[in-house]
Amino acid sequence: MGFFDFLTEDIAIDLGTANTLIIHNDKVVVDSPSIVARDRLTGKIIAVGKEAAMMQGKTHENIKTVRPLKDGVIADFDASEQMISMFIKEIPALKKRLFTPSLRMVICIPSGITEVEMRAVKDSAERVNGKEVYLIHEPMAAAIGIGVDIMQPKGNMIVDIGGGTTEIAVIALGGIVCDKSVKIAGDVFTNDIIYFMRTQHNLFIGERTAEKIKIQIGSATEDLETAPEDMSVQGRDLLTGKPKQVEISFREIAKALDKSILRIEDAVMETLSQTPPELAADVYNTGIYLAGGGSMLRGLDKRLSQKTDLPVYIAEDPLRAIVRGTGITLKDLERYKAVLLK
Repeated sequence: MGFFDFLTEDIAIDLGTANTLIIHNDKVVVDSPSIVARDRLTGKIIAVGKEAAMMQGKTHENIKTVRPLKDGVIADFDASEQMISMFIKEIPALKKRLFTPSLRMVICIPSGITEVEMRAVKDSAERVNGKEVYLIHEPMAAAIGIGVDIMQPKGNMIVDIGGGTTEIAVIALGGIVCDKSVKIAGDVFTNDIIYFMRTQHNLFIGERTAEKIKIQIGSATEDLETAPEDMSVQGRDLLTGKPKQVEISFREIAKALDKSILRIEDAVMETLSQTPPELAADVYNTGIYLAGGGSMLRGLDKRLSQKTDLPVYIAEDPLRAIVRGTGITLKDLERYKAVLLK
């Protein structure tokens, strides 16, 4: 096996609706938006990741930007495959190789995914030279990335708010005991903001601007201890058709996101109500862990804590907790064999 070991490389992939991250040799080597720009005439992919994201909303008829993953699953098979293979080619260590090595990969997938969707992820991975492909559920990867010892007979609750889905799971003994996957996450927040700006300010804004608002002044509650400054937003006036600018505060965004956050709260409550009593006792002691980009929404931890009466902790570097967990399982495949899905 010795010689072939040299030909195989290990990579861990977090294939997200909003961002794709890849770990190689314990380092995050790719961290890019999951988006591709395609030439409509030739069908060729012109850009992926950050470059394609800059084109979003600014294209002419011959260029189309596509987000190949919808709700955490592959929606555009062809685009996602090309995106994965281009990201893999960008890995610095693999660039120097004469021929593409065969890859051993662990890829994380949402827990609410169907068999067919799992097949699609595997097929894509195998086509980009994946010799051994393992899959792991996102909440599981998040728990490992946060540093929870998932093999213990002890319950831990993870809420992972990504771009397409919010995954809520109670984990014990290396398995998911009860889980819920709701399609309310970062993308829905962004759309809530677009809708709010249209209805309240007669201002038409694009996805990129809404995303910027969400990051700069997004909030889950109207009473924050440290409030972000008001933000100027430019867009198109729906009444006059002229470009215009308005000032908005975090309180308005909290109003805009309220309904969606309520639905996430409900899903958390529902999962808690399905948790077996012994594990519920553990969760009472350990609290709830938040991961994923959505957990960075100001005041969300506080709000969930008030709703559940439990302590809520945000993972450090929540955006990378999942890919880090995926990377840890890759390093110790023997130990985590039971957790991985073949």
